[in-house]
Amino acid sequence: MKIAMWSGPRNLSTAMMYAFAARGDCAASDEPFYAAYLAATGLDHPMQAEVIASQPNDPADVARQCTGPTPDGQPHWYQKHMTMHMIPAFDRGFIDQLTNVFLIRHPARVIASYVKKREAPTLSDIGFVQQAELFDQIADRLGHAPLVISAEDIRANPQAALTRLCAALTLPFTDRMLHWPAGPKPQDGIWAPHWYNAVHRSTGFEDPEGPLPDLPPEYRRLTDQALPAYYHLAAQKL
Repeated sequence: MKIAMWSGPRNLSTAMMYAFAARGDCAASDEPFYAAYLAATGLDHPMQAEVIASQPNDPADVARQCTGPTPDGQPHWYQKHMTMHMIPAFDRGFIDQLTNVFLIRHPARVIASYVKKREAPTLSDIGFVQQAELFDQIADRLGHAPLVISAEDIRANPQAALTRLCAALTLPFTDRMLHWPAGPKPQDGIWAPHWYNAVHRSTGFEDPEGPLPDLPPEYRRLTDQALPAYYHLAAQKL
């Protein structure tokens, strides 16, 4: 099974990648379209040159890799994808060959985390609108809503949430998904030193989240812009 987990940034996505990699029967890939996205858009991101040099820049090449043989001969392959990487110029036909799941987190939490790493994000930077668009496209092709799981639910009860997700994927749950060694991982993208400091200190999912963060006015406006897309998917969560 090739599992494509679609989220925006700062969304528990790296911890989820570690959880699936810890199973022992699952290869894992970290944002395979990141370099192609930066090369196509010219956006200024941390470690931009290193990212572009680290991966194929042609989205067609990346798509062929994502639908090709599973790395290391593993029976399953977890692909961590960012929704904002799927710009309109990229052919999305490859997505039909994947089992697609959507990982959501309240935009206020995403923004509060994102601005610690990259200032002044825009709506397109945090991926909510693109996530809803991609969700609707896949739902139209399937004839039903694809799977949605909430980062808040995972942190509130990792075993229960991952058990539900694995059951929906017809994948046996294993408690190996709840723990991983601290430090960098072989599947990390080259950008890990900038973005993954906290998750590298972790050995499992963090405790449940508290109240929503109190954001300054400009980020509250950004939150309000992202909320319709977030609620659209939240209505379908496991």
